[in-house]
Formats: sequence, structure tokens, C-alpha cells
Amino acid sequence: MDVFFRYLKNYKGLILLALVLAAINQVFSLLDPYIFGQIIDRYASKPEAYQESEFIKGVGLLILAAIGVAMVSRIAKAFQDYVTNLIIQQFGARVYTDGLKHSLQLPFSEKFISNAVNVIFVSIVGIVFVVIYAMMVEPVLVPIYFGASALLFLLTNFLSKKIKAIQKNIVKETNILAGATTESLRNIELIKSLGLTDQEVNRLNATTQKILQLELKKVRGIRSISFAQGTFVNLLRQSIMYFLLYLIFKDELSVGQLMTLQFYSFFIFGPLQEMGNVVLSYREAEASLYNFKNILSSPIEAVPEHPKQIGELQTFAFQDVHFTHKSGTNPALENICFTVKKGETIAFVGPSGAGKTTLVKLLVGLYRAETGQILYNGISSQEINMEELRSQIGFVTQDTQLFSGTIKENLLFVNPGATDDEIQEVLEMAACQSLLARSEHGIMSVIGEGGIKISGGEKQRLSIARALLRKPKLIVFDEATSALDSITENDITVTIQKISARKEHILVLIAHRLSTIMHANRIFVLEKGNVVETGSHESLLQEKGLYYAMWRQQIGERAITLSN
Repeated sequence: MDVFFRYLKNYKGLILLALVLAAINQVFSLLDPYIFGQIIDRYASKPEAYQESEFIKGVGLLILAAIGVAMVSRIAKAFQDYVTNLIIQQFGARVYTDGLKHSLQLPFSEKFISNAVNVIFVSIVGIVFVVIYAMMVEPVLVPIYFGASALLFLLTNFLSKKIKAIQKNIVKETNILAGATTESLRNIELIKSLGLTDQEVNRLNATTQKILQLELKKVRGIRSISFAQGTFVNLLRQSIMYFLLYLIFKDELSVGQLMTLQFYSFFIFGPLQEMGNVVLSYREAEASLYNFKNILSSPIEAVPEHPKQIGELQTFAFQDVHFTHKSGTNPALENICFTVKKGETIAFVGPSGAGKTTLVKLLVGLYRAETGQILYNGISSQEINMEELRSQIGFVTQDTQLFSGTIKENLLFVNPGATDDEIQEVLEMAACQSLLARSEHGIMSVIGEGGIKISGGEKQRLSIARALLRKPKLIVFDEATSALDSITENDITVTIQKISARKEHILVLIAHRLSTIMHANRIFVLEKGNVVETGSHESLLQEKGLYYAMWRQQIGERAITLSN
């Protein structure tokens, strides 16, 4: 719960205001039974002691006082609820933006805030008020009220411990279900085409049933706690009533005082009975906050205290870079060395598992080199703020992600300030003319659901246009054509070659199909994390090494495909 209170400290002023309003609400609510007791003792018990006018005036003033305190109480309560909800909403928004946008929400924490103000603090104010009144009437009542309150709290705390463990399991299973559902929706075409709908529904239902059983178990636990609380509270109230009647018998208490104290028992034990809900929301909040704490405790990307500015990216270099995955036993990359300048195009090829993807992640700072250095404009990656570098990178991947919306909205995602002319320019550079020609509203045409349908090649062209709109100095094409047919692949390759010919960027190509990187200035052939060959397409073919073997295999496969 340290995370919870750390966030809550940001709203100290609002919390203090909410507590003051809660105190006003409770104190003025407690004055009502006191006034009622005064009416009983001073007027209802001995009306014969007053003239009619005195009786009417005295009772009228006390009733007006009761109306007044009730009004003040209600006003304070209304403002208290508003301020409490303001805290809850701001607290929730702060937590959400700090790491829970797609992984975790904390409704239980917000419920705990409300309960803490409306139950715990109100109960404390009520107990203090009643204790003061009891000391004035009969001091022996003070330890009785304190003892009864303590016993009720201990009982609730003991019974609620199981709820925390159940709630942790509910959160865990809910996260599993959310992930499984997302995967099912993402692969809906595969599931339906293979006739696996019922199988997938049954798989998801199995997790849902787990959550249901856990929820039912929690409900049974809560009902048990509620029953035990209600029974115990009733026993306490009746015991106190018995003692109060004994005091009347001893002539140490008036009827009005008895009625006042009996009303006060509702004010104390009512909220205390709700203490069970507070403890339950606390247990539930603990389970949710435990997950959130794990997220916050994950190490964040290190940023130098005084990062050096790299300016416009002109060169980058790998110097004896070595990297091993945490779960790996063998190095993913070893002794990688190369330098690239603006206007150059380089490519990395090799079998699956050779280290191509790892190299790209090192390049953009998602991984840190174990040994060696990665230099940008001659400055080590450890001395710069990687966000400055990333703002100069354009990325085109195999799995193109577009959003429901217009062509313009999809491109503005990477550069919200771009003009329509700039959008038209990058669309032309990415060879999107055919897409625009059949788009009725031009760049304002909606794509995807409810709009124009676009092919895989058109998606890739839009992805290239989006990358270019950032005005990047470094563009990475990571297997950008591997999911396309040969004709579309050739068209996209021509587009990449035109961008390369401008010599305005550093182009890095990661490819499996060698035909897409033939134009690169240098090609690096990776095998088991090592660069085993380097050169142009022609020079590598002449070496008749691994690249030559891969080329022969792919040309043979393509020839077979064409003959069929």
C-alpha cells in the first residue's frame, strides 16, 4: 500500500478539506440526538413545569435547532462527497497515465479512498464525540464504547484476510482472460477459417468459469463477514442498552440521556459495521496495487544526467558490439563492427536466428550492448538521450499497423503538425498514387472498417509514407516485403530504391529475400551472431560463400514457383 499512499500525498489539500467537511457533517449529525434528548428531559418529561407559551417557545427553538443542524450536516455531506469524488477521479487519472493504460486499473483503490473518508474518519469523529458526551453523563461508558469498537474491528480484520488471496487470483485470471481474448480477436480469421470457433469459445469460457468460481468464493466470504458483523453489532448494542437501563434503574441516567446514547449507538456501530467493507476494499486494493507496484518497480530506461546533444544524425557505428539475451546461453551478436554515413544504404541478411532483429533493437536503443559501443555522430549511446535519436528514426516493419480512420489521420500519428502538402509529398514518394486515385475524398478517405479496402502492398506504401513524414535521418526497413507476393514485393522494392537514390537518409534494410536488398551499398551476412561476409551483391556472389548459397536457393525456389 506504500504506492497507494505515495500517490495520495499529491492531494493533501483536497483530502484535508474532505476530512474537515466529514467532521462537520458527523458532528452536526450527532447534535440531532442530543437536541432530541434535551427535548425529552426538559420538556416531554415534565410539561407541567412550564406555562404554555414557555413550553411552545422552548420546544420550538430546540426543533428549529434540530432543523438547522440537519441542514448544515446535509450541506457539508454534499460538499464532502464532491471533494471525495474529485480526489478519486484525479487519483485514478494519475495512476492510469502513469502505467495502467492497457494493463491494470484500480477501481478497488478508489473505492478504498471513498470508504476511508466516509467510514473510517466519520467513525473516529463519532466515537470521539460520543466519548466526550459519555464522560459527561457516565464515565464508565467510555471503556465500553472503546472496547466494543476495538472488538468489532479485530473481528472484521481476522475474517477478511482470506479475501486478499482470493482477489489476487481474480486479478491474475482476469489478466489471463484479457490477453487470451485479445489474441483470439487478433487471429479471428485463422480461427474461423479452420472451424475452431467452438474450441476457442470453450477455451475462453474455461478461464471465465475460473473467475466466476473465485468471485463466488469471495462473495461467500463477504457474506460470512457481513453475517458475523451484524450479529456481533446487535449483541453489542443490546448489551449497551441493558447497561443503560440498569443505570436508569439506579437513577444515574435520565430517559432523554438513554435515548440520546441509544441513537449514538447507531451513529457509532452503523459506520463500524461498514468497517468490514473498508477492510474488504483494502484487501482488494492491496491485490491490485501489488501488480501496479511490480510495474512501477520495473527498471526504466537509463538516461544520462547530462546527455550530450547529437544534432542531426549523419553517421552511426557499431564498435566490437557483443550482446547475449538474458535467457540465452550463446551470444546473440559478437564483435559487430561497421560504420554508416548519410546517403548510404546497408542491409543485413542471414538465416533465422542469426541476430538480425537483435541488431535492430540495439540500433534503436531497446537493448544495451554488453561490451563495445554504438556511436551516433561519434557519441556513445550511453552519453545521449535515446529519445532524441528516436525522433530521427522512421520504421517500416513486416506487420504494418494502421488505425481505423482517414489516410491523413494514420500519417499524422507520427507527426501531428504535418501539413496537407507534406502528406501529399510523402504519399507520392511512397508511390501511393494508385491508392489516392481510387480514394474518393483523397487523404480524407477513411480506410479499414467502413471505408476503402486496401491491399497488403498499399498498407506497406502507407507505412513507408508515414515513416517519411517524420522527416527521419535514419529509416529502418525490417522485413518490409516478406509478407507480400512477388509482384507487390518488386513494387515496394522499387519504392525503397527510389528513396535510397535520393541519398537524404541512412537506410538500414533487414531482409530474408535477397532480391530486395541487391541495390544496397554494403550487405552484411550474419550467421550465429557473427558477420561472416561483407560486400556488395555482386562481390558476395563472387565469393561463393553463405550469401551465394542463399541466393542460389532463393533463385531456385523462385524459378520453380514461376514454372508452376
